[in-house]
Amino acid sequence: MSQVAEHKSDRISRRQVDKFAERRSQLAASALLTLSELGYARTSLREIAQNSDFSHGVLHYYFRDKVDLITFCVRQYKAECVTRYDQVVATSETAEELRAGFGKAMVETLREDATMHRLWYDLRNQSLFEESFREDVLQIDQSLERMIWRIVATYAELAGLPLTVPSRLTYALFDGVFQQALLRHLAGDETASAELPAQLAVVLDRLLTG
Repeated sequence: MSQVAEHKSDRISRRQVDKFAERRSQLAASALLTLSELGYARTSLREIAQNSDFSHGVLHYYFRDKVDLITFCVRQYKAECVTRYDQVVATSETAEELRAGFGKAMVETLREDATMHRLWYDLRNQSLFEESFREDVLQIDQSLERMIWRIVATYAELAGLPLTVPSRLTYALFDGVFQQALLRHLAGDETASAELPAQLAVVLDRLLTG
C-alpha cells in the first residue's frame, strides 16, 4: 500500500511541476511582446502586467523578479529559434541546399522577429554590467554557438572540405553579420534583409579551404 501511495504522490508532484512549468511558459509568451517593444531598462513586472492579462501578483508568484522573467523569456525564444535551423541541417542534401536554407531562415527571422532579437542583444549587453544575467546569457550564447557549428560542420561535410576556423570564432563571425543586418533593418534599411543571404554565403565559403 505504501508503494502505491508513494507512486500516486510522485504522479501528483510531477503534474504539479508540469503545470507550473506550463504556466511559466504561458506567462513568458505573453510578456515577450512587452519586453521586446520596451527593452530591459524600461520594463518592470508591473509594466508587463499592465500590458497583459495577468496581474502583478501572478507574475511575482511564477518569477522571482524581472531578471528571472526576462532570462526565461529569451531562453525559451532562442530554444525555439534553434529548432528552425536544425531543420535546415536535417533536410539539406547538398551544400548548396544548406546554404540557401540557412540564408532563407536568417532572412525570415530578421524580418519576422526583429524585436525579439533586439531584446536578446539588449540582454547580452546588460550582462556586461549586471552579473545576475551573466550565467544565463553565456548558456544561451553557447547554445547558439553550437547551433551555428552544426550548420557550418554539416556544410563542410556536404562540400567535402575541411573547416579552417574554430567554433567560437565561427559563431562570432555569423553573429556579427546578423547583428549588423538587424541594426540596419531596425533603422529602416530595406536592403538589409535582401543582402543578408549573400553575406552569409561569403562567410560560409571563407571558413572552408579549397
